[in-house]
Amino acid sequence: MARDHGRLQAHLFPSDGKEAAAVLVCTRVPGQRVRLLVRDVFPVPHDECAERSDLKLTWPGAYLEKAIDVAQAGSDCIVLMHSHPSGFAAFSQADDDSDQVVMPCLHDAVAAPWHGSAVMVPSGSIFARLYSGEMAEQPVDLVSVAGDDLQYWWRDDLSDTAARPMAFTSDMTCELSRLTAVAIGSSGTGSPTIDQLSRLGFGKVLTIDHDLVEDRNLNRILNATMADAVAKRPKVSVMAERLNPIRSAPFLEGIDANVMSRRAVLEAARADVIFCCVDSLRARMVADRLSAAFLLPLFDVGVLIPTRGQGADLAIAEVTGRLDYVYPGGSTLGDRGVYTPASLQAEYLGEADPAAHAAQRRAGYIQDHPEEAPSVIALNMRAASACVMEFIARAYPFRHSHNANYARTRFMLAECVEEHTKESAFTSRHSALLAMGSKEPLLGLPVLGEEG
Repeated sequence: MARDHGRLQAHLFPSDGKEAAAVLVCTRVPGQRVRLLVRDVFPVPHDECAERSDLKLTWPGAYLEKAIDVAQAGSDCIVLMHSHPSGFAAFSQADDDSDQVVMPCLHDAVAAPWHGSAVMVPSGSIFARLYSGEMAEQPVDLVSVAGDDLQYWWRDDLSDTAARPMAFTSDMTCELSRLTAVAIGSSGTGSPTIDQLSRLGFGKVLTIDHDLVEDRNLNRILNATMADAVAKRPKVSVMAERLNPIRSAPFLEGIDANVMSRRAVLEAARADVIFCCVDSLRARMVADRLSAAFLLPLFDVGVLIPTRGQGADLAIAEVTGRLDYVYPGGSTLGDRGVYTPASLQAEYLGEADPAAHAAQRRAGYIQDHPEEAPSVIALNMRAASACVMEFIARAYPFRHSHNANYARTRFMLAECVEEHTKESAFTSRHSALLAMGSKEPLLGLPVLGEEG
């Protein structure tokens, strides 16, 4: 989390120019990819180290034991972090010698598959390595932090002065080829979002949706055809079939599952960034919890066309779009009122009544005007573009003002107005889900305990 990174940077670089230390306890993300989430941070007081110089330090046993006590309950991983005040962006011989002594002790104490060590240099960049129980060493390819900006530090391209790739360049495309995006929803705003993510060059694009293509939504789902609607094909299958051929090898993976299922959640956890493009409040709630539990940045987009008048006198009052950027440890969609316990309950009751739910879906875009095939593709494209541009602005900053000023963006096309809300304008409540990963109950929702 960004706040942990800031605390660590302040602690690891005191004014005396000597190395400093902290102990991290990390949860794990399931799957083939080895990914750790920093859950607890224990700064080691500078005077607790028996030896501290500008080139080495000695780890105090008391703080290792404190981390071991916390990690043992969940068989979590321990990562020992220290600083290199000189900016030396590699492990030193002293670091190697220390790891050979301390890592076996950590494995003896906590039955986790990996424990490791990490170094921060003055710029805030971090590099790390992990050790198995047999002391097989594995370098950590990427360390990332999601805050107002998205930071990515690659082990094979690291120095204390390394700059982020410039937005809209081939360098940006090159980095994106190493990242995975997940899009939840593949219809109105989802299909143009997925198309952009694919053509921007994300190495892998996951899309989650359990709906089928219908003739009534062909006018707002890119790449879908009448044949797909007649065959009632899954939307995600259509996306994968039409977009994978734009590259030499398949990259888009369609996940035909309800986002309220265990399978969908664990598949989404494989990603580096979430794009939420749904019209369901419960789906937004799941995306919100995914962001917290797996420390993933979240971009949530929605559109609406309010009306005024009644019956034949109905007229467009506004044409609006909303984009929220959420980072772990900041304000959530729930904190911002995108959904509330009452609105979630109302949605559930509506879905329990098939007739009411059908009417609700038909009137999803234009309020009080039930139309099954509204001509909203231009509005959806506008919102989807804003969503993807927000990601680019966070990962490859190009704005003239700080990204903290754009936690929420609302555009109103009738008034030709765009409004921005700062992160500080929202009240952030602590979430017990932060960095919990796949610990049970998954996302704190008992309903996800079994495949649904």
